[in-house]
Amino acid sequence: MKILFMGDIVGKPGRNYLKEFLPQLRKDLRIDYVIANGENAAGGSSITYQTAKDIFASGVDIITTGDHAFKKKESQEVFETMNAIRPLNYGELAYGRGYIVKEIKNIKIAVINLLGRVFMQPIDCPFKSIREILDDIRSDAKIIIVDVHAEATSEKLALGYFLAGKVSAVLGTHTHIPTADERIMEGGTAYITDVGMTGSFDSVLGRDKQRIIEKFISNLPVRFNLSQGDVRIQGVMLDIDNETGKALSIKRVEYKKEES
Repeated sequence: MKILFMGDIVGKPGRNYLKEFLPQLRKDLRIDYVIANGENAAGGSSITYQTAKDIFASGVDIITTGDHAFKKKESQEVFETMNAIRPLNYGELAYGRGYIVKEIKNIKIAVINLLGRVFMQPIDCPFKSIREILDDIRSDAKIIIVDVHAEATSEKLALGYFLAGKVSAVLGTHTHIPTADERIMEGGTAYITDVGMTGSFDSVLGRDKQRIIEKFISNLPVRFNLSQGDVRIQGVMLDIDNETGKALSIKRVEYKKEES
């Protein structure tokens, strides 16, 4: 199974590039399954029905999210009606699902979303939350992909080791900067601390760099406008053994939009 996992889609620039580029990429590389983090898809924060619809129309199969999941009220319709998930450890009272199981080519694939707690908002423990459901998911799906949306590299890596040999891949999102530590952990689990983002590279995390600099210097409230230039897709390509669910390879990928 060939799976493309893409980092946080930041606003309209990221969505437009996906629409333009992803369909042909899927065809050319014979990608079986595409997962993308969409928590920054709507104006850079959260997700709406229309932005999710745009992402799915581009060729994405599953959308994961993170700490901005519920910042727009329209996100409720997304999580309740579409193949989009919010972090599992928001608990059972949050609307939507923390994981999803879908079948492709007679193979079941589970995608789980976790949210970190270090340097982030108070939330249920991601370690305990996934431990409570993992046995049931493993009995249902052979391939399991986990999106760990977290700030601290230590927390992501700890979750990677915690889940090593139990899932197919543990892939970090949130910080928008790709890391160079991709590996296959013991037991056949692919791991990377952060896959990067889908959006403007000429920016600070997809936002206008001058506005961010102004904020750092002044400490005053500043509107973080989206940057438009040098749009890229960053992520990882996974090869997963269909029979065992173990990762055979993980490779960082980056595709740059050609400027007209």
